[in-house]
Amino acid sequence: MWQDPIIQETRHLRDQYAATFNHDIDALFEDIKKRQAQSKRKKVSFPPRPAVIIKKSA
Repeated sequence: MWQDPIIQETRHLRDQYAATFNHDIDALFEDIKKRQAQSKRKKVSFPPRPAVIIKKSA
């Protein structure tokens, strides 16, 4: 079976990053929040979309 080398590399890097936190999802999330707070990038948020109600016809 053919495997994409980019996908393999991405998964390998993700696993290395998770291993630095002993695969603790809470620690990973805290690190991501800390990195986001330190980032100089502009943050963008969009307003929530209005709910769409689909009416069934009889």
